Amino acid sequence: MATVELSFTPLPAHVRTARLVATAVARRSGVDESLLDEVRLAVGEACSRAVEEHQLHCPAEPVRLALSDMADRFEVEVTDNCAPDSAKVTGVGQESKSTGAGVAAMEPGLGFAVIAGLADNVEISETAAGTSIRMSWPSAGVVR
Repeated sequence: MATVELSFTPLPAHVRTARLVATAVARRSGVDESLLDEVRLAVGEACSRAVEEHQLHCPAEPVRLALSDMADRFEVEVTDNCAPDSAKVTGVGQESKSTGAGVAAMEPGLGFAVIAGLADNVEISETAAGTSIRMSWPSAGVVR
């Protein structure tokens, strides 16, 4: 169940806001203090990537951020609503998922490798509608 959902216009200034909101919700969800920098950096990287895609392909569409607090996991999903450029992506319409370091070998760009190194678990789904990056970290499941 989503704790917080946020949509924002694809402007770099809004990435900072997304990082701050994600860090606050992660702290509230019981994510260990030692992991909060990783949450902040991974969310910033995913949102920056989405903002770049939107500015290039669909500047009027908002970027979507969903933050969920499940039993023992804190999950973040960053979704862009831009159809991928066919020259950039092969197999449009198929989902590609990976966890950990395998993301870097499967997906182009340094940003995905950075995210994979920061999050405990990462899934990347690319469809004709756009790209979704789902990241999660362990949490105590405590809501204050």
